[in-house]
Amino acid sequence: MRKRNVTIVLIGIPLVCLLCVLAYFLPPVNDRLAWRVDEVRTRIKYAINPPAEALFIPGGEPQNDPAVTVFTIAPTITPTEISTATPSPAGPTSTPEPTFTPTLTPTPLPEAVYLQGVKYEDQHNRWNYCGPANLAMAMTFWGWDGNRDIVGEAVKPNDKDKNVMPYEMQDFVAEQGNDLETVVRFGGDIDLVRRLVANGFPVMAEKGYYEIDYTGTLGWLGHYQFINGYDDAEQVLIVQDTYVRPGIDHEISYEDFIQGWRSFNYLFMVVFPAERAEEVYAILGPYADNEWANRHALEVAEAETQLLSGIDLYFAYFNIGTSHVSLQEYGDATYAYDYAFETVYPSLPVDGMRPYRVMWYQTWPYWAYFYSGRYQDVIDLANWTLIETISEPLIEESFYWRGLAREALGDIQGATDDMRQSVNLNPNFTPGWVELNRLTGGG
Repeated sequence: MRKRNVTIVLIGIPLVCLLCVLAYFLPPVNDRLAWRVDEVRTRIKYAINPPAEALFIPGGEPQNDPAVTVFTIAPTITPTEISTATPSPAGPTSTPEPTFTPTLTPTPLPEAVYLQGVKYEDQHNRWNYCGPANLAMAMTFWGWDGNRDIVGEAVKPNDKDKNVMPYEMQDFVAEQGNDLETVVRFGGDIDLVRRLVANGFPVMAEKGYYEIDYTGTLGWLGHYQFINGYDDAEQVLIVQDTYVRPGIDHEISYEDFIQGWRSFNYLFMVVFPAERAEEVYAILGPYADNEWANRHALEVAEAETQLLSGIDLYFAYFNIGTSHVSLQEYGDATYAYDYAFETVYPSLPVDGMRPYRVMWYQTWPYWAYFYSGRYQDVIDLANWTLIETISEPLIEESFYWRGLAREALGDIQGATDDMRQSVNLNPNFTPGWVELNRLTGGG
């Protein structure tokens, strides 16, 4: 009897394990458990190799070895926040902006405004879903019949993708064919947000914040928020936060909002009906001119370097680089990024204060180093991002830029492998497909 019981146990244990594995891959079960498995694996890797301890130190010199064949490559992304992907059969790009003569309405704003009609969505039970959830709210406010998952299927086909870029959301809006348009700018401020909201236009902003994340440690992360109200008496914005609980009508002080907003060079996005475009650009005033907005953001960042310290100083220098890239002043951008990465970042406390995830969300340093001929810095920065700061190399933009730099240094096979990996991670990543087809002849 005992022998029989032992045999049953020996057969039963592998069978139970097999059934558990099969059950794990059932969609309803996988949706609930996969992120927990990923959490455990991430905790283990980060405990062995703490990402905040890793540093990227720029080399600082263009690659001009005469023994190396240097290729001049124009990436298929353009350095603007309005349209950052060239047209291709894989999908449309953002609608070109109309030109208006900007004027500011002198009418005093109400002390408090709350825009009704927001269909709240959260990001829970999904990986890194604040982008799709916020964009869904921005679109349904204007009558779009959809939700976060419809957005996510297009802009985030790989559920583990760490971030949705503003241009990806702009392209999604443009391809819907429902007469909605978008505008994205750097250098925003609270007064402009209040003016837009007071005139009936909610605002999306990309910002950073510190949180005890799922690894159990304090860390900086990027996050979109949807703003549909404000109260001057209380000095708060009313946001629909997809992450916090409760996230509906979440209040955040002007001061705290600005501190987090600085992390993304005060980037904001407005979704609006096409027939109200002239009204939006009139409210934007000088921000209607994208170059003016970039110059303004640069001036703000330069001023902040004289006033701030610590993590805020790091982002001020980072923003100088970002604004220069947006103005296609790549050499000037490298000086700012070099100082941010080499001088300010290492001075920050390792425990919680180093924003090691910064390249998950903002790829502008790749632009600066690539267009300044510093291809090895592009490769080293991509390696730092893909290997040292993340549990899995899941960022298609980093593979893309590393591929461009490898090709510039004559490593065609490495470039091809990186481009292929970029589209494997995100099948909707048009720039990767364009470069891969160019490198392989479409094969």
